[in-house]
Amino acid sequence: MGRATASVSAALTVILLPAAAPADECSGHQLLSKPRSETSCQTLAPKIYASPDHALHAVVLPVDVSLYATPDMESRVVIRNAKGDTLTSKDYSSPRGANGYYVVNAKWSPDSQFFVFSMSSSGGHSPWSYPTMVYSREKNAIAKLTDMIEGRPLLAPDFSFAAPHTLTASTWKKEGGIDDKVPVTVDLATAFAKLPPSAD
Repeated sequence: MGRATASVSAALTVILLPAAAPADECSGHQLLSKPRSETSCQTLAPKIYASPDHALHAVVLPVDVSLYATPDMESRVVIRNAKGDTLTSKDYSSPRGANGYYVVNAKWSPDSQFFVFSMSSSGGHSPWSYPTMVYSREKNAIAKLTDMIEGRPLLAPDFSFAAPHTLTASTWKKEGGIDDKVPVTVDLATAFAKLPPSAD
């Protein structure tokens, strides 16, 4: 191939290849100042959390609704068994892509009976609050952790487990004290059993 032909071929290649979108348009939880291309971010990767006993797994799927938001701005959570059957799911996306929630942190309890995930507002509403949800394997239902702690909010996305299913998270010491965090410990089996059927 001659030098001139190679130059023309290289030029055509540049013209035919789509322009690469900036990396920050395809990941991260943020609203964009201008809409991204509808052809951007074609591959959205779910996060999969296998239970310790490998009988179930939770899938956190990015929900791509708004071109003014990054594709993983909001989340849908699906619980499946080892065969791939869906046991339950919950969609935390919003119609316009900026008034829903995205998953920040997620873990299974050591005994594989509960899947817990904390979330944050996709639109930046109440940035001090991290709604945290609990999936019960026995009940096959998802409930709010705040309903298990007398309606108090969760003030941090992080939480920890002690075997078999005791959860420790952060809430306020007194109402309105968002800068005064205290730990709260919950036995999830006991707490879930006390919830009314409509709590999930």
